[in-house]
Parts: sequence; C-alpha cells; structure tokens
Amino acid sequence: MTEREQAPAGIDPTVPSVARMYDYYLGGKDNFASDRAAGDRIVELVPNVKDVARSNRAFLGRTVRHLAAAGIRQFIDIGAGLPTQENVHQVVLREAPDSRIVYVDNDPIVLVHARALLADNPQTTVISGDLREPDAILDHPEVRERIDFDQPVAVLMVSILHFVADDKEAADIATSFGRRLASGSHVVISHVTSGDLSEEQVRQGRGVYGTTTAGGVFPRTLTQIRGLFDGLEILEPGLVPVYDWRPDPSDVVIPPGAGAVTVGAVGRVP
Repeated sequence: MTEREQAPAGIDPTVPSVARMYDYYLGGKDNFASDRAAGDRIVELVPNVKDVARSNRAFLGRTVRHLAAAGIRQFIDIGAGLPTQENVHQVVLREAPDSRIVYVDNDPIVLVHARALLADNPQTTVISGDLREPDAILDHPEVRERIDFDQPVAVLMVSILHFVADDKEAADIATSFGRRLASGSHVVISHVTSGDLSEEQVRQGRGVYGTTTAGGVFPRTLTQIRGLFDGLEILEPGLVPVYDWRPDPSDVVIPPGAGAVTVGAVGRVP
C-alpha cells in the first residue's frame, strides 16, 4: 500500500507536517517520506534539532508533573501533536488519577491517531481546534463539558507559538488564554530561538518549514518570548533553556549543543 493510500482522506502525504517531523525527530514512526526528507534537511542545517526536540519533550513532562503535584487537575494541551512516549495524560494521571485532560490540534492525522489512542480513556478528550482562535477552543462544548473554568487550569502551548508568523498575534494568543483562566491557573510555553545559528541557517530553515502545513517557523528573541507571559507570574527558575527548567536527575535530558535553543517557562495567573 502506498503512502497516499495509507493517509486519511484529505491528507496529502507529499506535504510535510510539523507534527510528523517532530515525531521523526523523536524517533517515532508516524511520519511519511516527505516529513523525513524535510526533517533530514533541518538536521543538516540545525545538527542539534533532535536533541532540542528530546529536551523539549522532557520539559513538557517535568512541567505537567510539577503542576499535578501542586494540585492542578485540569490540563489543556494545545497543538498536542502526534502521540509519542510520555504524553501529558500519561504523566499527569500517574500523579493525579482524577485529572482531566483535553488535547487540541488542527492536523487531521494527529486527531485520528489521538482519538484512536484515547478512545477508552474517560479522563481525556480530543478536539479539533486552531491555536489562533483561543475563544473558540475555550468555548468548545466538549471543553466546557470537561473543564471547570472556575477552578485552576493548566494551558500548554509547547513548541507551537513559533509557527505563528506575526509577533503581535503570537503575544495576543498567549495573553488571550491567560485572561480567561481562574486565579491559580498556569500557562506553559516553550519557544524556539535562533541560538547561535547564522542568519543564513535561519533563512534556509524557514524555507524548509515554509513547505510544510504550518507555512513556516519564526524564532523569537528572549525579550519577545518573555512578552508572551505578560500578566502572569513566572515561576522559578524563570525563562530558561528547557533543559534547565527544574531538571530531574531521573530524566535523561541531553542539553543541545551549538545551534537552535528552545526556551520555556511556566506562568501563573495571579
């Protein structure tokens, strides 16, 4: 069976997907030849990209584990991507089995895989939603049924805002979620920076991601990324490279070498 025959209806497997490329970086198998080709081109330009992806995944696990231990019982993972190892619900439910988790994505393949994986898990739900429409996500009937917005919620936007081209729009998205959440809620964000990549490496990397369903990737400065947390109290240790956010000795975290750097933080709604 060809990849085109394997792909869900309406999906062109010749067009790379950032979710499937991320899956490829993490060593997953839910990707097509176009994703691997685009991913290999990024590896040529950014040799540490697989380490960046693994460190980012470990950051996600540590942040949600911390929040569950701190008493948060509701999680909304936006731009959840393809199911891999140590998904949010797996990490959270080990710590707090009464938690509720909503996964949000707009990639049809992601939705198909996630719904199949989670069909028998009553603590989770999966909805189709666009990061650029915060109110539509928060007002979605399945979200309202699952999440009590009078109680603290954790909203996760991990390695997703750098696919929004416009700086103001990215900031507006982040602050829109924060404004809708109860006091004691948290927002988790990680975002790529250009690190010590050259302008030419960044330009060529943008070109590769420009061929994907996302339409491009847009690294930002630390100042711009810190602005995504406006109105929130940033928890210690602040905005740092993701592998430096409360590292857990039991985690295998590989600090990225020279190249791109993903930074992250957790903000609390006062």
